[in-house]
Amino acid sequence: MSSAAAPGSAVPLDLPPAKSAPLAIIAGGGSLPVAVAQAAQRAGRQVVMFPVRGWADAAVEAFPHHWIALVQAGRFRRLARSAGCRDVVFIGSAVRPPLGSLRLDWGTLRWLAYIVRSYRGGDGHLLSSVTRMFEDQGFHILGAHEIAPDILIPAGPIGHLEPLARDRADIECGLALLAAIGPFDIGQAAVVAANHVLAVEAAEGTDAMLARIAELRAKGRIPTPPGVGVLVKAPKPGQDLRIDLPAIGPRTVEEVARAGLAGIAVAAGGSIVADPAEMVAAADKANIFVFGIPGERR
Repeated sequence: MSSAAAPGSAVPLDLPPAKSAPLAIIAGGGSLPVAVAQAAQRAGRQVVMFPVRGWADAAVEAFPHHWIALVQAGRFRRLARSAGCRDVVFIGSAVRPPLGSLRLDWGTLRWLAYIVRSYRGGDGHLLSSVTRMFEDQGFHILGAHEIAPDILIPAGPIGHLEPLARDRADIECGLALLAAIGPFDIGQAAVVAANHVLAVEAAEGTDAMLARIAELRAKGRIPTPPGVGVLVKAPKPGQDLRIDLPAIGPRTVEEVARAGLAGIAVAAGGSIVADPAEMVAAADKANIFVFGIPGERR
């Protein structure tokens, strides 16, 4: 088994040129890993899936694949090098595991101190550290949107509905809030209704945050009527856009509708969408707007 290099010492890989080499996709949950793999194949590129046990869906097995456990960097490196991969994409939903639950393989043990330090911060800090670890082993990290640009949210309304003036005011409030809390690395989303901040995403994730809004509404704790309020999502200031872009999909629409909000606003060109046609159909059916926030307003 190949051993990992020490942090900060990149290892050149004796592999084919990047464009002709297979693409390694480290797959979390949801449909986005399959969408990215299909886009790569349409562009004439082979893919090798590395689905993470406990997170990835069985659908990834339609592609050449090797299941890996979390933090099996040694196994990944050996298998990826054997397949000729040098470009790597991280894509799919994931949950930050407790540090004590990690079971490192032999190829990752020498990174233990580095991984422990990486946990001393928010998710953005952790993911950036993981990215550097792979780069120090000689791999090139790509953003999923570089392989599948069609998964990026475009600017403007997506679907039949557009935000009203009051919704646009809530969007501006949400963007200002996310910019202000960005340095604390605590989340990519907030809910604002009538200029009143109802929730800020933290460790629970977007779906759980929206479920909390629905629960508060059921208890009469939300002062605004149903149909008022916006879920706002945007990357953190200075975020590495190759990893952990804000994502929405049909499930997000369902949760927004259940929370009694008017719609969803996400950073255009800085957010990705799973199952766009299904999401638009669900949004139109639920009378929920989905809006891509232009770059000049972020």
